[in-house]
Amino acid sequence: MKKTIYIFNDGRLKRKDNTLYFETEKGRKFVPVEDVSDFYIFGEVDLNKRLLDFLTKKKIILHFFNYYGYYIGSYYPREYLNSGYMILKQTEHYIDENKRLKIAREIVKGSSKNMLNVIKYYINRGKELENINNSIESLYNQINECKNTSELMGIEGNIRDVYYKGFDEIIDDNNFEFNQRTKRPPENKLNALISFGNSMLYVLVLGEIYKTHLDPRIGYLHTTNFRRFTLNLDIAEIFKPIIVDRIIFSLISKKMITKKDFEKDMGGILLNEKGKKTFIQEFDKRLKTTIKHRKLGRKVSYRRLIRMELYKLEKHLIGEKEYTPYVSKW
Repeated sequence: MKKTIYIFNDGRLKRKDNTLYFETEKGRKFVPVEDVSDFYIFGEVDLNKRLLDFLTKKKIILHFFNYYGYYIGSYYPREYLNSGYMILKQTEHYIDENKRLKIAREIVKGSSKNMLNVIKYYINRGKELENINNSIESLYNQINECKNTSELMGIEGNIRDVYYKGFDEIIDDNNFEFNQRTKRPPENKLNALISFGNSMLYVLVLGEIYKTHLDPRIGYLHTTNFRRFTLNLDIAEIFKPIIVDRIIFSLISKKMITKKDFEKDMGGILLNEKGKKTFIQEFDKRLKTTIKHRKLGRKVSYRRLIRMELYKLEKHLIGEKEYTPYVSKW
């Protein structure tokens, strides 16, 4: 499987014949182009049009992040799998409120069930989360009653708020208290981890969408408006609990992330470079981790699960098979 390359250093990304290399003051590091699916660029990196033309031919995506670790955009090569038929089907299922609501409901159900499974996992390990579990289940039962996507977004937000209230019990570390969800900027260390992790997941899903016939600009739970991409936000909701949140719990529990991995900036708390590298290392490891897929009867990686989720949505849109979200089992 092709891999993601993460660049934190300043330098220049260049092409030499049929390969790539990254050049810094310390020298050159060659990158076998056939092994790369995308680059995540955190440093100040120079490149030119000749390189972009080469990356387009090789179908390699560039994702850019600013100094603070916020995603700022992607170089998304010319779509090579997009089909007019699929775009029409995506649009049809967005414009028709009933069709849109059906997909959006499934996304919220998948996200909620995965949150519940995280909570149940820790209940089985002695954490006092029964009230959180019961509250989420009560809200979950209201999903089918939602008459439009606005109501559904409200329920989804309430479920996630209740879920987050269980974080302090799960983590049990005074250095990582939750308090409440805050963004741009995060107001404490735990929120900084959540924001960075979610951002990484959004970008990952965007990259996987590129490898399907789907258009990332047309989502169903999140409103398609002036925002560049929405479908990646939809699919990421399903996987946040089992990828991002589980990574966070593991990093804190194993003391791999400590208060030294953060800095005050932009009026809030952000991961410093060491903290970002530590998170990304575990993020990349998680994506490569394989689990036994019940229906397929074989092991698949978490990255592959995301691609399979997109394929399931494609089948729903063309009327081949009803979409049901991935739900984890431990």
